[in-house]
Amino acid sequence: MKSDEHNLVRLIFVVLSLLFPVLATSAQTSESLEIGGSAKTPNLKTAPAQIKIVSYNIRWRSGDELREMIELLKHDQEIGGAQIIGLQEVDRNRKRTGNTNTAKLMAEELGMHYAWAAPPASKENKEEETGVAILSIYPISDVRGLLLAHKGPGGRRRAAIGATIDIAGSPVRIYSVHSETRIPVTKKIEQLKTVLQDLEAYPKDLAAVVLGDFNTWEPDAVTEMTRFFLSKEFSTPFPNDRETFLRRILSIPISLKLDWIWLRGLESQSYGIDEKICLSDHWPLWTVVRIGTANEKTESSQGQTNPVLE
Repeated sequence: MKSDEHNLVRLIFVVLSLLFPVLATSAQTSESLEIGGSAKTPNLKTAPAQIKIVSYNIRWRSGDELREMIELLKHDQEIGGAQIIGLQEVDRNRKRTGNTNTAKLMAEELGMHYAWAAPPASKENKEEETGVAILSIYPISDVRGLLLAHKGPGGRRRAAIGATIDIAGSPVRIYSVHSETRIPVTKKIEQLKTVLQDLEAYPKDLAAVVLGDFNTWEPDAVTEMTRFFLSKEFSTPFPNDRETFLRRILSIPISLKLDWIWLRGLESQSYGIDEKICLSDHWPLWTVVRIGTANEKTESSQGQTNPVLE
C-alpha cells in the first residue's frame, strides 16, 4: 500500500474512534461477547515510541489471587504498566470464580478498555465456557469473537478474540487465542488459520499481533507452529527452547512451551517470560515493541525471525 493510502487508513481509524467512543466507554454485552471500559482510562492523543504487550493465561484466577495479579500488572518490574494485555481462561459468570466478571474487574482496576469473548457452552443448561480477553489503554474497535475450528473432548469449543486498537492514530490488530489441548497439531494450526483468515480482511500493511495459549504440547508442535507463522510473515523474539508453562504431576515437574506472541509489522525491542509470577500454571510473556510508520515497520522488521529455525 502506498503511503497516501496508508495515511487514509489511519485517518479512517481515528475518525471512527471519535465517532463511536461507546466501544471504549460503556459495556456491550451478549451471550458470548462483551465490550466495555473503565472511567479511569486515560485520553491519550500522542503515539508513543514504543508500547509493552503482555500475554497471560491466568487459569481463571479469582479472589485474592486475582487482586494480586492486578497489582502485578500495575507494578511488576517486567509485566507492570503494559499498554496492551491479552488474556486466556478468563471467566465471566462461573461458580468456580464466584461469578466474577474477571475482564471487567481487571479493566476497572487497571484503567483500561476491554473486550471479552467465549465459545458457546458444549451442552444445554451448562455454565458458559471460560473466555479470552484483550485489555488496552487505547480505544478498542471492530471487535470480533472467533470460534476456532475443530471440537475438543465432549464437543467443547475454543475461541479467540480480535480487536483493532488505535494507538493515537497508529492502528494495530490484536488477537488473543486459546487453542484446544487434546487435538493433533495439524488441527491446532488450523485453529490459528481461523485467526489469520479474519486478519486477511484488513490491509496487508496493518500491524498485527497474535498472542495467547496455543497449547503446543506435542513434541513437534512448537516447530510446526513456528514454521506456520514464519510462512505468514510473522516474527517473534521468543526462542523455542524457553518454556512458558509448569505443572507438577506426582511431584514431577512438567514444563512446556505453550504460550506465544507473534508480530507482524512491529519490531520487538525487548522481551521476557516472568517466571517469578506463579499464580497460574502459565507464566506471563511480555515484549516491548516499536511503534512507527508502515514503511519504518517494514524495514525494521526485515530479518527478524524465530531463532530456532535460523
